[in-house]
This record gives sequence, C-alpha cells and structure tokens, in this order.
Amino acid sequence: MEEKTRVVLLGAGDLACPLLRALHGSDRVVLAGVVVQPDRPGGRGKKLLPCSVKRAAAELGIVPMESAAVSSPEMVEAIARLEPDVVVAADFGQFLKRPLLAVPKWGTLNVHPSLLPRYRGASPIQWTLANGDAETGVCVLFVTPEMDAGDILECWRTPVLPEESAPELEARLAAKGAELLLVALEALRTGTARPVPQDPAGVTLARKLRKEDGRIDWSAPSGEIVNRWRGFTPWPGLYTTVPDGLLLKVHRVRAEEAGVTDTAPGTVLSCDGEGPLVACGEGGALRLLEVQPAGKNRMDGAAYCRGRALRAGERLGG
Repeated sequence: MEEKTRVVLLGAGDLACPLLRALHGSDRVVLAGVVVQPDRPGGRGKKLLPCSVKRAAAELGIVPMESAAVSSPEMVEAIARLEPDVVVAADFGQFLKRPLLAVPKWGTLNVHPSLLPRYRGASPIQWTLANGDAETGVCVLFVTPEMDAGDILECWRTPVLPEESAPELEARLAAKGAELLLVALEALRTGTARPVPQDPAGVTLARKLRKEDGRIDWSAPSGEIVNRWRGFTPWPGLYTTVPDGLLLKVHRVRAEEAGVTDTAPGTVLSCDGEGPLVACGEGGALRLLEVQPAGKNRMDGAAYCRGRALRAGERLGG
C-alpha cells in the first residue's frame, strides 16, 4: 500500500479554500493539520469574524489551529509534531521564517496567482487587472526566505477574460491552483518533480493595496480607470469627490466615447440616462452606472441623476 503525503495547510483568504477542499478530498493526501489567522473585527459592528479558511474547515468538520505568529517557536514545535512531508501556504498573510521552513521533509509550497516572476507580492490579481494585462496564471512554487522567489513546480497560463473582476479571476485561479497543487504533491511523492528556477530579469512586484489607490485620476484614459475598477473591486474600490467635497463611491462603470477633446478631465458631460457621463483623459468618458453618495446606500446611476445631484459642467475629484 502506497504511503500518503502528510500535509499541513496554512491559509486564511478565499484563494486557499479550494486548496483545503482538494487536500481534504484527495485519497493520496493526509491533511495532518490546518493553521488559520485568528478571528478579526469586521463589518459595521466590528464583531470578530472568522477567516474564509476557518469557515470552510468548519464545513468539513476540521478544527484548525489559530496563530498570529506561525513562525514562533511554539507554533513551529506544534507543526513539527504533525510530522508533515509538505507544508502548503496560500493566502495566509504571514512571513514564514527559516525554522518553520525547515520543518517539512520535502519543503514548503506556495500557490501564487500570477505568472511568476511577474507580480511577486501581496496583490498579484489586483495589479494584473489594474494594469490591463492580457494574460495571467497560477504557479506552485517552493517557499524560500525571499518573497515568492522559489523554484516553480507547476504553472498554468490563461487569458484574462473581458470585464473579469478580481473576485472572479481569483476564483478561476484558485480552482486551477488546487489542481496543480495535487499534481505537484504527487510529483514530490514519486520523486519526479522538476523544479524550474525563476528568471530574475523578469521580476515585478505587486505591492499591497492602499486606500488611496482607489481614488479616480480623471486625467487617465477611461479604459485605464475601468481596469482599476476591475482590479480594485471590492477593496479599495473606486471613489472620487463631488463639487461640495463629499465622497462619492463608484461601484460600477463603463467606458464610452465622449465625442469631445477639449473638456477638462473630471467634467460632468451629462447627468441623465444610465448615470453621469464624466470626461476622462485622451478624449474618453466614463459612465457611472452605480454609485454611493456619502452617508447613503448604493444606487444605480439613473437614480442618482434623478436626484439632481450633479449638473453638466461641474467637475469631480477637485
């Protein structure tokens, strides 16, 4: 009887949930343990909420360990007692130090949603979309002390679909990443793995998003603003300010032809139909299809226009 691969999963966000389910359901894997981030405040009431992997583990009848410092001596010892052949880290949000990386027999793997070495870092999916890339992918690689720099075991390439948002792309890449992870684990178990070093000349970084990344730069072409909306949904989202200085969140947009080239970016060209039409850079325009004024609920652009909140000729983002 073939021995199964003992795996400990470190995961927190949505990307890691398909990996959890794949490992749990594999007849060639023993899921020896799951480590998640502690519950954190969220929502309007700031109640403590479990991370996505903790919720998914509960559905499978798994009680995970929780740690805000997985590389602490206590957690390293606890994971070592599980005798993992492989540790898998995905969407976990903690830096893994050398003592932890030394625990698993065959190494620690990461499932990273980009075509490494492009977009190493915290927000690869978001920057893939925000920058308008035509292609992306997911890689299974060894974890090393240098962030996302390890040798690659498996990689899958895919076109970025038109109008695909960050949550939609993440779901696609996570599902494929779970398949690739099982392939990589089997290759390690059978001794057929062929890791490929990354090309240092191709390294780009995907830094962590900041709230200010969502502020609309009306001087940018409308297509670029749409790409940022795709990448920055749901957080930080897009936002601008109206003439009285109040914040206006922008939840859904569409690029359109403005038909004018001498209008200052941010100028409201019209406020009717499906929503305000706002001038952008290079003669383009952006239709605001769904917005949220300060202190109010989300509404479609047509309802916002009916409230006479804006008039043609006024400027946004001042």
